Amino acid sequence: MDYMLMIVLMVAMFYFFIMRPESKRKKDAQALRDSLAVGDEVTTIGGITGTICAVKEATIVVETGADRVRIELAKWAVSSKSAQTAEPTK
Repeated sequence: MDYMLMIVLMVAMFYFFIMRPESKRKKDAQALRDSLAVGDEVTTIGGITGTICAVKEATIVVETGADRVRIELAKWAVSSKSAQTAEPTK
């Protein structure tokens, strides 16, 4: 009986410390990707930063830097989104 209780306890710990947090991270990442909109500043998993200029079903078009290069990327490649800030005037 003690062994059965130990196994149940180990399974419960596995669920609460590994499975549940991972599920929450996946839901948060999907919510981030679903909320992408034109004008958002994003960073990809490859380190590319830029402003979204078009959103499609599975892809986004990101405009990078002052040279206005546009790159089409998969939505799953977005790792973070930051609030758009106004550029300081000189």
